[in-house]
Amino acid sequence: MTKDTATAAIREMPQEFDVDELIERLLFIEKVEEGLKQIDNGQKIPLDDVKKIVSEWRK
Repeated sequence: MTKDTATAAIREMPQEFDVDELIERLLFIEKVEEGLKQIDNGQKIPLDDVKKIVSEWRK
C-alpha cells in the first residue's frame, strides 16, 4: 500500500470516525491489492475448484 492510498482512505472517512473502522478499511484495501497482484502473477484458482472447496465446508 502506498502513502497516497492510505491518505485517500483517510480523506474518505467522515470527520469523526472510530480507529477500528479505518484499520478495517486499510486492511480491506491491502487485501484487494494483494489479490490483484496474485491475479497478475497467474496465481488464481479456477471457479470450479473454489466451488468444490466451499461445498466441502458445508458438510
